[in-house]
Amino acid sequence: MTPQSLRETAGSDRTLDTPTVAALRANLEVNNGIKGLDILRSTDTRRAVELFRRDGFVVIADALNDEQVEILATGCHEVAAEILALDKDRAGNRGSHRYSFGGSSLTRSQLHRPEWQMLLDIALVTDVVTAIFESPDYVLRAASGDFCLPGAVEYQPLHSDVRDWCDPATTPFSAFHDPRRQVTVRDLPCPYVCVNFLPQEVTRLNGPTRQIPGTQQSRAPIPSLADEPEWMRLSTVCPAPAGAVMIRDVRAWHGGTPNISGAMRAIPNLEFYAPWFREPIVPGISHGDFRKLSERAQRLVRHCVADSSEPLVTGATLRAR
Repeated sequence: MTPQSLRETAGSDRTLDTPTVAALRANLEVNNGIKGLDILRSTDTRRAVELFRRDGFVVIADALNDEQVEILATGCHEVAAEILALDKDRAGNRGSHRYSFGGSSLTRSQLHRPEWQMLLDIALVTDVVTAIFESPDYVLRAASGDFCLPGAVEYQPLHSDVRDWCDPATTPFSAFHDPRRQVTVRDLPCPYVCVNFLPQEVTRLNGPTRQIPGTQQSRAPIPSLADEPEWMRLSTVCPAPAGAVMIRDVRAWHGGTPNISGAMRAIPNLEFYAPWFREPIVPGISHGDFRKLSERAQRLVRHCVADSSEPLVTGATLRAR
């Protein structure tokens, strides 16, 4: 897609022209980004695992080639267009101008899309995730991610993507429970990895994810936006090149940041459970499409397959994730 078509998909927002946003832009252009951020080469698997275990995330360049970047970018913008057609006011479902690819899908996943299926066979991801779990027998939870538009001028609160068991009325997606109340999910080895793929460069201005290093096993309360120190707001994973991956321990504190650029920023993902960890999984791929996948990909998605006797109903929704 051309830069113009990307802008048309994202839409425009006059809030980008306010004095408040001008001041924010000036600050981010100078100060945004983790100082000394390591961006590894695709051959440095051992170092990737070390940084992942130290910081709760790692960034690796060159995971996707130019053709794969183009395919993924096109798919992200096609899905975004379907979602945005339902939300003329850009209210979002993860905050204003922010959307979850999974939360905006009737299947809670984009695994039915060929662009996300392509990601199942990226050799670098297989190598690093296998090394993190010290086993190839991990499984796919979902194929999701998020995108934000120009006009997402607010910070998303810091949060974690996994929790100890809670009432199913709150969320059906929680499982770990110690009845003695001595061990939490944060005391475990990493149970759940998210791999975000970058179909465009992530810059200081287009909504880079902020990651708070070393928080994946912290039991400290996550600060609210009002209490969050400035250094945390600027602890963002940027700049990072198109084609890179950001591999995250989902327990680590993270959150969205303002997109005050001229285009949409997307970070589609694959989410994996450790071989020994499970939470409920929603079917995301039809049996027919499953059979077209590589043998390795079939093993990864074996818990995500719809019954062969039932059609997989796909489409966009604005349901909150």
